[in-house]
Amino acid sequence: MKIAIDISQIVYGTGVSIYTENLVKNLLLIDTENEYKLFAGTLRQKSNINAFTKSLKGKYKSKVYPIPPSVAHLLWNKLHKLPIEKLVGDVDVFHSSDWTQPPSKARKITTIHDLVPVLYPNLSHPKIVSTQRARLAWVKKEVDIIIAPSNATKNDLVKLGFEKSKLKIIPEAPRPDLYISKTSDIDEIKRKYNISGNYYLAVGNNPRKNTKRIAEAFQKSHVRGEKLVILGHPQSIKNSYKNIMIIGHVSDDEIASFYSGAKALIYPSLYEGFGIPILDAYVCNTPVITSNYGSMKEVSGDAAILVDPEDIDSISNGINKAIKYKEQMIEKGMKRVKNFSWHINARETLKVYNTRI
Repeated sequence: MKIAIDISQIVYGTGVSIYTENLVKNLLLIDTENEYKLFAGTLRQKSNINAFTKSLKGKYKSKVYPIPPSVAHLLWNKLHKLPIEKLVGDVDVFHSSDWTQPPSKARKITTIHDLVPVLYPNLSHPKIVSTQRARLAWVKKEVDIIIAPSNATKNDLVKLGFEKSKLKIIPEAPRPDLYISKTSDIDEIKRKYNISGNYYLAVGNNPRKNTKRIAEAFQKSHVRGEKLVILGHPQSIKNSYKNIMIIGHVSDDEIASFYSGAKALIYPSLYEGFGIPILDAYVCNTPVITSNYGSMKEVSGDAAILVDPEDIDSISNGINKAIKYKEQMIEKGMKRVKNFSWHINARETLKVYNTRI
């Protein structure tokens, strides 16, 4: 069987990138029978795509074309022209990306990681909203099987009119290269970013990640003389607090030390399709405060402090509980994260590829 996968999204540096990279790596490790064709469209990131494909081992071929996202959106989501076979040759299965839905004669699979642009259009850029709505229209019309990372995302899709019989839940997993950092590595990161004393961590800096309420809740909590470190775009929210540091984006090599050094991860997002940072924190023995509904409650299980993300007092009380029950939360997190792996994700995805409709 010939299987084509659109890997264009690995250059984004997001949860979608983590998913795509690890799905492909693990598929090639466990599947020695099928032939994989890895497709990517990019104008400026060709070298990064090629570096990734050259690092892979297995039965595959890669094809990279100078197609920027704007052209891909027009070509496939709007006009819906140029079958993927014109670029990769004949295939039996085509697994499309998070960004575009090309036409194809093959059995079509796609992964919908979340529905933020549709459910919360005010929290997304208008161009992203337009792109995702156009893509989802073709997904609903043409795709044979839709992979969702959580029950929450599956339920959202059902509410939007997608056929329940076409939906398959396959959970994602933490970053595979995370570990509990040594004290010396944590100290080095703190020196580099001028972080003095203990700190709490927030990942993401935008309205959907609930950054403003997190900042206000941190001020109301029992935390004294410690900092809140926020990773994410530095211009997304103005910082008027002395005990809050907005670091911006950091490299993959530094993520483990940021998690391992934090007293807790504060992650009461307003909406997530899955919530990889919750599992990342568990790997690094970091207590988690997260939202009490949707995928975040589903992924965290009983290993996190659950709060109402729209209630500042609830978030603040959650921070206090994380301080009080730190050891218990770490132990529960270590157990919980063992339920998730990219090997399982790839194995279940391969079953989808082999499913005949």
